[in-house]
Formats: sequence, structure tokens, C-alpha cells
Amino acid sequence: MKKATSAPKADAAHTYPHNLDCNGTDVQIDLLRAGDEDELMAFAQALPEHDLLFMSRDIGQPRVMKAWIRESVELRRMPSLVARARGKVIGCTALMHDDHSWSPHMGELRVVVSADARGLGLGRHLIQEGFVQALSIGLEKLVAQMTTDQRGAIALFESMGFRPEALLAAHVRDRSGRKHDIVMLSHDVAAAQGRMAVMGLGE
Repeated sequence: MKKATSAPKADAAHTYPHNLDCNGTDVQIDLLRAGDEDELMAFAQALPEHDLLFMSRDIGQPRVMKAWIRESVELRRMPSLVARARGKVIGCTALMHDDHSWSPHMGELRVVVSADARGLGLGRHLIQEGFVQALSIGLEKLVAQMTTDQRGAIALFESMGFRPEALLAAHVRDRSGRKHDIVMLSHDVAAAQGRMAVMGLGE
């Protein structure tokens, strides 16, 4: 399998669903669809609570899940992906952006992988998929947020070209009421694609 670069070209052949070889595990990547609610809810409710802080809302709550699917599927305002292996959801993404804000060129990428699917390289693949989606809708910059103690996730995003941009103290509060610091990382995906084009690199 050809190794993907950190920021694939937006015009690359990229259709859904498609399958990936993740360290020997066959994983299907597909767009979030209306019928995915129950499977995705089971995935979300099985996540460690701390992992839910990767998302802007508590997706383990049914009303939040319904709102996410409406935004993604019905209104098409939040491109989202679901990763499956052996018939079970093992990861997901959400790309948030607002064409009517002062930052229509920017999107926020959220990526979550189940605990039992770590070590497959799926997180890296899902970030790459996020790059493709961002470029396909004309975004120039991506940001990602996570709590400062999620060192593995921070290292992964940094290995993909993200750089720390801000530290937000006591910015999120978990279900128990405990507050956590958030680090914001950013990536200039448009500049990365331009550099690749100059060097003649493809997907």
C-alpha cells in the first residue's frame, strides 16, 4: 500500500466508502450516514470519559448525537467520517467550520479512536482524511484541540505538521465538574498542499 503524505491533494481520487489496511486490520472509512446513529452511540458510550473531551460536545448523550447527525447528514455543515472494523465502529471524525463567521477559511478537526483500536495507525489515517475533506471544501487552516495530558494525541498531531498555537486554561469541564486545560494546535493545510505541488508530489 502506498504511503500517504501528511496533506493529500484535494483532487486525488477519494470516494466513500473505501478500505484501508491499518497494520494488518481491514478498516472501512465511510461518510457518517443517518442510519449510523445506534452504532455510533454504542461507540461513544464505550469510550473512556476523558476521550470524549476531544469532541466539542458530549457525543455520549443521545440529543447531542442526534444534533451531530443532523448537522452532518441533513444540513451538510459538518463533514464527518466513521471507521469500522469487523462490523464495529472503531473511530470517527468531525470537521467543524462556519462559512458565515469571520473565519470561513478555518476548520476544527476532531478525531476519536476507540481504546482497543489504538496502535493500528488509524488516528493518522483519519487525520489525513480530514486534510482531504478540508481541502475539498476550500479550507486553508485546520485547528485541533485536546487536553494537555493527552500526550500521545498531541505527539501524533505534531508528527502530521500541527504546531501548538494556544493554551486555554480550565477551558473544558468533564461530567464530574473537573476542569481541564486545553492545548490548541494548528496546521496551514493550504500552504502544505502548495509546497507539495511545487515539489511535484502526488497523493
